[in-house]
Amino acid sequence: MKKSWVAGMMVLAFLFAGSAFSAEPIKLGMSTWLGYAPLYLAKEKGFFKKQGVEVEIVVIESPADRRAAFAADKIQGMATTVDTHVMTAAAENPIPVKQVLALDDSYGGDGIVAKKEIKTIKDLKGKTVAAQLGAGASYFWLNYVLAQNGMKLSDLKTIDMKAGDAGSAFVAGKVDAAVTWEPWLSKAKATDFGHVLLSSDKTPGIIVDSLAFKPDFLKKRGADVKKIVAGWNQAVKFAAENPKEADAIMAKFTGQKPEEFTKEKSGVRFYGSKENKEYFGTAKKPGLLYTVTQRAADLWFELKLIKTKPKAADLIDGSFL
Repeated sequence: MKKSWVAGMMVLAFLFAGSAFSAEPIKLGMSTWLGYAPLYLAKEKGFFKKQGVEVEIVVIESPADRRAAFAADKIQGMATTVDTHVMTAAAENPIPVKQVLALDDSYGGDGIVAKKEIKTIKDLKGKTVAAQLGAGASYFWLNYVLAQNGMKLSDLKTIDMKAGDAGSAFVAGKVDAAVTWEPWLSKAKATDFGHVLLSSDKTPGIIVDSLAFKPDFLKKRGADVKKIVAGWNQAVKFAAENPKEADAIMAKFTGQKPEEFTKEKSGVRFYGSKENKEYFGTAKKPGLLYTVTQRAADLWFELKLIKTKPKAADLIDGSFL
């Protein structure tokens, strides 16, 4: 009888011990962009597991494919730029999203390069500017910068090119200016005719990646999402305190050498607990995330890329921070 009682207790202990991981793993979809690397770090270092949640990192490079996987519930969380989340929420076949965590922002990694005689954004009027048009973070940022200077895209002679190609075209002397990123910012500076007119560190909090989930999933697994946020914060803290070890791990995610990752991450800021609380703000005093989300909604609607204009508050939930 005693043996039977002990065996029963052992079975119960086993069941309770495994209860933290009894739920299905939460799949997070993302590209291999270095801004998402701390999610991989949290997985590899066991930070998610220590919080009591099982997480799978699912690499999907294309934002459109990521959105399709999110719509089909093949992934539960989606990492992408704030403006892309807005596009997802207001697409022809809308997918409800709630941003719960800011991951990173571009802090010098993106920029506008121009000929030296172009000294201000307003000097771009009438000039030939290469940029990726139609959607995406670069397009959103360009429109934001122009609006801040009382200008519109129609004030420029634009040529649609991917960011890397735009930088290459500028260095080759084919355009007056370009919206691009590293290494083309540095290459433009190295020419005898070009300079960086504006870099993204001058507009902090505008080109931002965030992690979002569907509202119904948050209702079911909200406690686990909170654990994901805690695991992310732990990873960001670990990366700051142990850069050599962390960079070596995160470089595996991006497919780079550790020294390449270390150099490239200088143009990005990871958002930890403090930065997230400031960026989200409170119900009474909303943070910059609300402004950026609403600006994206206004812009995409104005450009007729979406048919309905969502409210920023409907796409944000800071209760998991």
